[in-house]
Amino acid sequence: MTTLEHLKSNQPADRFYRGGNKIRSFRSVDSEAATGDHVPEDWVGSTTTLFGDARVGLSRLANGTTLRDAVEQHPQHWLGPKHVAAFGTDTRLLVKLLDAGERLPVHVHPTDDFALNHVGTQHGKAEAWYILEGGTVHLGFTRAIEAEELGRWVDAQNVTAILAAMHTVEVHAGDSIYVPPGMPHAIGAGIFLIEVQQPEDLSILLEWQDYAIDGPADGHLGIGFRAALDATDTRAWTSAQISALVVRGGVSDHTLADSSAEYFRASRVDVSAPTTFAAGFSVLVVLSGTGMVTASAPGAQAIPLSAGDTLLLAHALGEFTVDGNLAVLRCQPPATR
Repeated sequence: MTTLEHLKSNQPADRFYRGGNKIRSFRSVDSEAATGDHVPEDWVGSTTTLFGDARVGLSRLANGTTLRDAVEQHPQHWLGPKHVAAFGTDTRLLVKLLDAGERLPVHVHPTDDFALNHVGTQHGKAEAWYILEGGTVHLGFTRAIEAEELGRWVDAQNVTAILAAMHTVEVHAGDSIYVPPGMPHAIGAGIFLIEVQQPEDLSILLEWQDYAIDGPADGHLGIGFRAALDATDTRAWTSAQISALVVRGGVSDHTLADSSAEYFRASRVDVSAPTTFAAGFSVLVVLSGTGMVTASAPGAQAIPLSAGDTLLLAHALGEFTVDGNLAVLRCQPPATR
């Protein structure tokens, strides 16, 4: 049974916003990277499907099995006994490469409670962005917004008013931003990032004009905007509170804001000498450079690494060592006790 796999590109087609070129460039060693200009997301280590679809979005292993099926069949192998005891076969993790070929519309992801009570899903969607190429992002409201005012903005598609009421943050390569569930947000044009998130595809659109999506029909998770907009965090966020969500140039255990740890973990590690990592289910993204990864098990083969690689590591792999001259981002589910 496999314990470590290179994952090929997994890009749902015909998304409603543009992008894809930066994923192809980053994944230059992957001949299967999708073509076209509406493939802006690469779903890595995914046991999640597009909202309303039974299969699209699932990662496949080299033998053709979906990761979701593999985990269901052998949860201890993939996730480890502590994870299974705490969360069952839920991986608690989805990683994406995201290329914003244009500014994404302002949108919101629900909390766990809202998602369970209104949509019937196991999670809401907290997320964090590790920035590969920077730009401008929009996060949270600068003042408290009444529900009626928000509803009027959305009905009229008054995007100017929505953006004017939000914080604007400049981000650079190496920064990270944690986006709590409920917070309205938008990723600016030109940004390329790795997204670490809860494993759901749940978005409530506050904006849709000029995008290839029918917002009134598809922007509210099928529950209607009257209910869906209640998922929005309409509180005023201070500049200091927004700044606490941003980590500038973080490495090791300080890659993401501490407040994200209940949902997921990510750690950027710069390797210039053999570096050993603890066992645990994870997705490894090679940010730059070249090197090798070797498991601690006797007879384990060294596997080459290069920039743009994405790897899936099972708990059963045990400790593993990365050597060479490279930078990696290790993404993991929340820690268990």
